[in-house]
Amino acid sequence: MNRLFAVAAVGIFSLGLIAWAQQTPSTLPGQSGSAPQPETDTANPHQSARSFEGRIAKSGGQFVLEDRAAPTSYNLDDQDKARKYLGKKVKVMATMDARSNLLHVIDIVPASENR
Repeated sequence: MNRLFAVAAVGIFSLGLIAWAQQTPSTLPGQSGSAPQPETDTANPHQSARSFEGRIAKSGGQFVLEDRAAPTSYNLDDQDKARKYLGKKVKVMATMDARSNLLHVIDIVPASENR
């Protein structure tokens, strides 16, 4: 009976250890022990698209969305969609990669259509 109890206790302990290991972020040599930053790209199925408002401008040969309220500008991954709105106020539906300040464009519409 004691042997059965010991085997059951080891099994439960092992399952608990496995569950804990799956929830604890691992660190590789050379990485800090801080929690990893969340991924923010279109490959992340849990990331929600949101709208960004501003004016399409050209910066360094690329079309960008200028948000004067923030004030900041966002790089746009779909230059073809942005091209026809140069100089116009728009609403961009996109997901954002915060590390590169890049908007993964889903759609661009004139700002006046959304009021």
